[in-house]
Amino acid sequence: MEKDKLILIVAGEASGDLHAANLVREIKILRPQTKFFGLGGKKLEENGVDLYFNIVELAVVGLFEVLKNLGKFREIFTGLLKESDTRKPDLAILVDYPGFNLRLALELKKKGIPVIYYISPQVWAWGKERIKTIRSCVDLMLVVFKFEERLYKENSVPVEFVGHPLLDSVQPGLSKEELFRRYSLDARKTTFALLPGSREKEVKLLLPVMLGAAEIIHKNSPGSQFLILRSRTVKEEVFHRITSCYRLPMIVLSDMAYDGIAASDFAIVASGTATLETAILGVPMVILYKISFLTWAYLKTAIKIPYIGLVNVIRQKKFIEEFIQYDATPKKVSRYVLSAVADRQKINSIKEDLKRVAGTLGEKGASKRAAEAVVDFLNRK
Repeated sequence: MEKDKLILIVAGEASGDLHAANLVREIKILRPQTKFFGLGGKKLEENGVDLYFNIVELAVVGLFEVLKNLGKFREIFTGLLKESDTRKPDLAILVDYPGFNLRLALELKKKGIPVIYYISPQVWAWGKERIKTIRSCVDLMLVVFKFEERLYKENSVPVEFVGHPLLDSVQPGLSKEELFRRYSLDARKTTFALLPGSREKEVKLLLPVMLGAAEIIHKNSPGSQFLILRSRTVKEEVFHRITSCYRLPMIVLSDMAYDGIAASDFAIVASGTATLETAILGVPMVILYKISFLTWAYLKTAIKIPYIGLVNVIRQKKFIEEFIQYDATPKKVSRYVLSAVADRQKINSIKEDLKRVAGTLGEKGASKRAAEAVVDFLNRK
């Protein structure tokens, strides 16, 4: 009888933890005897992964923020490699998180451990130099965007397009009517969703901007109400401390992002995965992005594309307005939002573009297709 397979899996942020957990669950359906260990968060742990460290709780934003925690990251990195020497995994699955995972892939390759990378680093944003690294240390790239498949094939990297796993997970649990009834919201009011991110630093930078914009919006449009959507990766007291400074018709919903987005007329969203989630739900939005000055100075020279928002990158045009760094102010954001909401033609145009973005993400079942690719890879080894 073939021995049980052991897989090292690494996901470093909340979204990666979710996608990695779904992948683990699907692999176990196909190969119930498979065991997992690695780095991740609560969702991986809930799916039976033996976590060496909960790295999601350490999530930080920006190059210089990472440098401040470099000692801890080195300790985790070195410890995980030693753990790999002891446990000798048959395969490593690295999920997104390229700053850590690409370095890890290089070291794992030296140890003869095959690597599957799930959810590609954004090589199209940072220039193509990273593709050379990927070609040297990744045995199979599983991508979630069709244009990434073309890019890797052109550069001789083994690749498979599996579609985007968000298509399976982005499903509201409550209807708009149920949500409004449960939280005593007014169906006659224009409802705005505020999504300030899944990391504490991000929330501290963006939530005050969003709430400041909300105050101006409410002043100019009293028939409005606001849903503040909190990820469980950020402590409640962080939200309470910030929201307590504002007097608005608002409620904080914890771990109900999809319900809150779907029930809203418009969203103000931190750049990242949440923009895709909002697109799948078909809700018009603006995108905010704000980091430390030093990190921003570095990114301005490093980023090779004209947009930051994933939805704009996929559509290859800026149909969703982006408020980046010093443009991310309450006044500028609120001015745009008020004008957009009042322009029915513009809103309809945005919704059409959002449908096109969602249509490029493939079909439901991405986690299952990714698991099939992993199991097929294991069977060939």
